[in-house]
Amino acid sequence: MAQPLAQEKLYTEADYYNLPADVRAELIDGRFYYQAAPNRIHQEILNYLNTEINIYIRSKDGKCRVYPAPFAVKLHQDKKDIVEPDISVICDQSKLTDQGCTGAPDWIIEIISPSNPGHDYIRKLHLYADAGVREYWIVDPRTEKVLVYYLGQADFLMETYTFKDQIKVNIYEDLLINFCEVAEMLNI
Repeated sequence: MAQPLAQEKLYTEADYYNLPADVRAELIDGRFYYQAAPNRIHQEILNYLNTEINIYIRSKDGKCRVYPAPFAVKLHQDKKDIVEPDISVICDQSKLTDQGCTGAPDWIIEIISPSNPGHDYIRKLHLYADAGVREYWIVDPRTEKVLVYYLGQADFLMETYTFKDQIKVNIYEDLLINFCEVAEMLNI
């Protein structure tokens, strides 16, 4: 007679917040996905984008807030999914808590790490679309491409750009991110 498979333990929000401070992980569907430390190129891109977005918001006296990783985003109230996007832009400040954000950010940027690209391209894309994220960018330094998903549209839209393009941010009227500057900064 076949033995039932042992059930894998499903983790909770409490488990997530009890991780050691030096452990980076995301909690998706009750499972931990551990993250490697980002490399220098990842951090340079993150720093550039974070700075450009903050300068734009401040110049417009905007209400949105920008948070680079590590920053906990609990996508749903059910406490199953807590992610740490590379950059989260949150315009509804009522979503902000002492622990991070509860609810979908308006705009999320993920910078692909070589160790697990499918995590951002597939798993998180579906997660973010389901949660109500309006705009999701995947920046891939290996291919020098940026995939922009407009998830807040009636129709699911996706555009592909390169590190030679200026990319319009859909959630703002007049914000363009110049990836030529990113390529120049990285000498590519």
